[in-house]
Amino acid sequence: MDYEKLVFRSGIEIHQQVDGKKLFCSCPTINSQKEPDIRVERKLRTTASELGKIDAAAQYEAGKNLKFIYEANSEDCCLVEYDEEPPHAVNPNALRTALTVALLLNARIVDEIRFMRKIVIDGSNTSGFQRTALIATDGFIETSKGKVLIPTICLEEEAAQKVEAGKDFIRYRLDRLGIPLIEIGTDASIKDPEHAKEVAAYLGMVLRSVGVKRGLGTIRQDLNVSIKGHPRVEIKGFQELKSIPRTIENEVKRQVSEAGKATEPHVRKAEPDFTTSYLRPMPGADRMYPETDVLPIKPDASSITIPKLLTERAEEMKGLGISSELSLQLVKSNKLVFFESLSSEFKHLEPEIIAQTIIVTPKEVKKRFKSEEPSEDHIRLALKALDKGEISKDALVEVLAALASGKEADLKKYAKLSEKELDNQIKEIIKENKGLPLNALIGKAMERLRGRADGQLIVSIIKKLYK
Repeated sequence: MDYEKLVFRSGIEIHQQVDGKKLFCSCPTINSQKEPDIRVERKLRTTASELGKIDAAAQYEAGKNLKFIYEANSEDCCLVEYDEEPPHAVNPNALRTALTVALLLNARIVDEIRFMRKIVIDGSNTSGFQRTALIATDGFIETSKGKVLIPTICLEEEAAQKVEAGKDFIRYRLDRLGIPLIEIGTDASIKDPEHAKEVAAYLGMVLRSVGVKRGLGTIRQDLNVSIKGHPRVEIKGFQELKSIPRTIENEVKRQVSEAGKATEPHVRKAEPDFTTSYLRPMPGADRMYPETDVLPIKPDASSITIPKLLTERAEEMKGLGISSELSLQLVKSNKLVFFESLSSEFKHLEPEIIAQTIIVTPKEVKKRFKSEEPSEDHIRLALKALDKGEISKDALVEVLAALASGKEADLKKYAKLSEKELDNQIKEIIKENKGLPLNALIGKAMERLRGRADGQLIVSIIKKLYK
């Protein structure tokens, strides 16, 4: 499709959870999976804003007349989540993280932060509203297709998690409710579906650079899409970057097929098959009003040290002799601090070997031995033995597999052979297998000596002795 001819316009909203404590209480952001020990039932109704108007999206949800069942575990929920107690002071660490993100996105931090109440009547907030605050404006990023502006960066509270929906009820888990959420909104200058994916990937990289919460469901993307003659729609529910281009393509096709029809701006859901489905009318300004339970904040970013982006860290890793691909994998993981700790502790080991053992070897262990991936303690123990020369690097996979299975690894079994011992072992293998071709001898030697000597050294000695 010719997206320029279609006058394609698209912007993206990124929602990223922040680890630590919740935004308005001291409950941890662990999002407990334990059995609920709390249950609350409620119904919600909408109210008019300060302007005397009722938001269309809120009125649409209220018209369903649903009962909301809230369940939670007390290890990460308190009276604030049940809306039985006013919000506490804003989590300073979450605020600092949001301000750091704003600086990385070249944004201007506002003079005063004021939280607002955003009316939400779908049951995802026990109070009937979500607390949100503008943190910074006028940011931008550079992309392969030009500058993309970032008009708003907000800090808000995460919603409850829907676990079941019936004819007249919805059941939610409250453990996610209140986790700090950074919202980044771009302007509509995204040029096409692949450009949207690029922008989302870059913003995700910036967020990971400040150490935000990681794991499935901790980051979500919403997309605003329109073409000439069709009103803007907001598509919610993207979990994976790879689904963005195909979903946009299908949405544009849908809008093209409805050309000439009278349609209103609305919200749609991203489906697993890359299509979209209607959710509700587009919310407007009528749903916002000031939060009187949270004091205004004068932000101070003067003491914030801007961290290096993960892309910059990857370049540093390459400077240590680590391959480009492995460098990117390392910085995108949450293992960078662990890598730095091991590099400091085991100075005889090459950084590439340490990085491989952290990122690649655990997957190989899981695949080859059908076991759990080794823990950081297992990796440290195996690298300590390698650093002391007690095992060869070729023994790492088997040593870690033994440790991951809960066994106490017998390092003597994997003891590294001296060059003299290795030479004698190979001579014995050649003697036992007279007449075998070179490659077959190498296979025999590898089978017997696996993990006790470097593979390249084994091949080198065999080639030298083979006649």
